[in-house]
Amino acid sequence: MLVDSHSHLDADAFDVDRDAVIARARAAGVRRQVLPAVDAAGWPKLRDVCTRGPGLFPAYGLHPMYLASHREGHLSDLRDWIDREQPVAVGECGLDYFVEGLDHEAQSHFFEGQLRLAREFDLPVIVHARRAVDAVIAAIRRVGGLRGVVHSFPGSMEQARQLSQAGFLLGLGGPVTYDRASRLRTLAATMPIDWLLLETDSPDQPDSGIRGQRNEPARLLHILETIAALRNADPGDIANATSANAQRLFGLPAAN
Repeated sequence: MLVDSHSHLDADAFDVDRDAVIARARAAGVRRQVLPAVDAAGWPKLRDVCTRGPGLFPAYGLHPMYLASHREGHLSDLRDWIDREQPVAVGECGLDYFVEGLDHEAQSHFFEGQLRLAREFDLPVIVHARRAVDAVIAAIRRVGGLRGVVHSFPGSMEQARQLSQAGFLLGLGGPVTYDRASRLRTLAATMPIDWLLLETDSPDQPDSGIRGQRNEPARLLHILETIAALRNADPGDIANATSANAQRLFGLPAAN
């Protein structure tokens, strides 16, 4: 009974076969998925996708890579969506210092605005942090009273420890399956299990078994098996622990 804690099942890449993708995920044991939004224009489609089957849970937010499409009024709109739709989380939001041309000050404005909404509504926050983990940690500390997950965690064990102390879990997905990702694989092998969430980031970040192809939630099984092997642990134990972590963080109902 796996939980994909980060899946963009609403992406256009799934428009041709979304129901089949959902069925394959369920057949692989992925019974619950958290679907974070990226921009305001996509919130209605995301809401509709989450009605396509059981175990699909929306999160609404404004992703830093889509900064050009964000408007000041979207933070107010987001507050209304959260109040009305009652999602399981706020996000995907965060900071991206890798992509050139994304204004850092504007990113911080939208990120901290969403952190404050998460605190106001007592919801976890789903965070994107690329070459910006320290800045994300600083923002989380400034706002305070938060919990959530840094998805596709790219940082060090010390950064992981600081995030854990701040109430945040770490999402690991396809990158951990590549042999060259030595620091990430060491982190996956040694972090406390109660820090860990599994994710695919579908349709992005394919694992090593489908390099260069479209990713999908059924591939979470491959990520589970990789992390279990790195930890010399039973995959069932890892599945149970990470699913319990996701259920606790997001307040998910039991799988069906």
